[in-house]
Amino acid sequence: MRMVDIIEKKRDGHSLTKAEIDFMIEGYTKGTIPDYQMSAFAMAVFFRDMTQEERVYLTEAMVNSGDTIDLSAIEGIKVDKHSTGGVGDTTTLVLAPLVAAVGVPVAKMSGRGLGHTGGTIDKLEAVPGFHVEITNEDFIRNVNENKVSVIGQTGNLTPADKKLYGLRDVTATVNSIPLIASSIMSKKIAAGADAIVLDVKTGNGAFMKDLDDAKELAKAMVDIGNGVGRQTMAVISDMSQPLGRAVGNALEVKEAIDTLQGKGPDDLQELCLVLGSHMVTLAGKANDAEQARHMLLEVMENGKALEVFKTFLASQGGDETVVDEPERLPKAANIFELKAKKSGYVAEIIADQIGTAAMMLGAGRVTKESVIDLAVGLVLNKKVGDYVEAGESLVTVHSNQESVDEVVAKIYNAYTIVSNSVENPDLVYGEVK
Repeated sequence: MRMVDIIEKKRDGHSLTKAEIDFMIEGYTKGTIPDYQMSAFAMAVFFRDMTQEERVYLTEAMVNSGDTIDLSAIEGIKVDKHSTGGVGDTTTLVLAPLVAAVGVPVAKMSGRGLGHTGGTIDKLEAVPGFHVEITNEDFIRNVNENKVSVIGQTGNLTPADKKLYGLRDVTATVNSIPLIASSIMSKKIAAGADAIVLDVKTGNGAFMKDLDDAKELAKAMVDIGNGVGRQTMAVISDMSQPLGRAVGNALEVKEAIDTLQGKGPDDLQELCLVLGSHMVTLAGKANDAEQARHMLLEVMENGKALEVFKTFLASQGGDETVVDEPERLPKAANIFELKAKKSGYVAEIIADQIGTAAMMLGAGRVTKESVIDLAVGLVLNKKVGDYVEAGESLVTVHSNQESVDEVVAKIYNAYTIVSNSVENPDLVYGEVK
């Protein structure tokens, strides 16, 4: 078998066999197939697409290129959630303890962020003492005892995907549905979950800015998940404006605490209830999403979800007193209000501009080596559809920098205020099963 023949076959629009895809991924992982040939293959896929069967083969080959996590020692059906990202996406911080509080085991493997704000692990590390460097034995014991634990990604999970992802980034082949779908799903499958709920974002702050593209990606990932024997479904949700109000690590932890008490922003709470309901249903703890939603609301109202969050933090070295005393979280030296320049209704908040503003404050990473400032970020006091008076606060800025003129300009440019009333955008555009 030769790589050049595989490239030629895909270039001409033919389907590859499992043996050909396995040969290619194994050779690329070992270094016997060079970057330039894999680049040619990625470009062929970009233009020629892949069949559903090929996508499953590619995903399985990437899963088998490295370690896989065995969660069989954890009792019950393990359900994972994956979001395609966005600005102010605090859902994991809420969902992990919320779903665990109704008895669904959440064994979560998360990463650090590169972009607007930190990833789930960075956000959790805003809690003093919290760490993800725990043994597999402790991880499994925590889930069996407390129903929830979060660890960092292992170094050798889907190494083929890591290599291919880096290559796609510099060969203009990132925006390929089969390559995106197999990349995401290979990591989820290798992480060992029995069932997967996907939150596919769409809008100006999302990877998939077009709704039709988001639907196509959601279907591709659901088909792959189900094709390899994992119960999989997707929710397509809005990211035309930031989710919730907080953008920044410690600020998002505080918002998660509020949401677990049923006092969070309406959009964040609703999306967590939608995603959580599907997680609970797939885990077999409820007959349908409606019953699951009632269960989740109950643990919010009776305080059990918050208690699970405390136990989770403490089990991984975190100071659980921050739950009752959020003022113990890292705080910025300078906190000030950005006031509306005119009265009217908020018609638009460009999510990725708000994300960039938060990153400029230090809430996210420009490169992998960047050090995150866990205290800084933004709190949006007005969202799309809200009325604002001139001089009223639009955004609260939390900063440790002396000069933030560029950040201020970026935030003002992200907001559009009009005289006529504006409807809120839809939060959920649909589901794919």
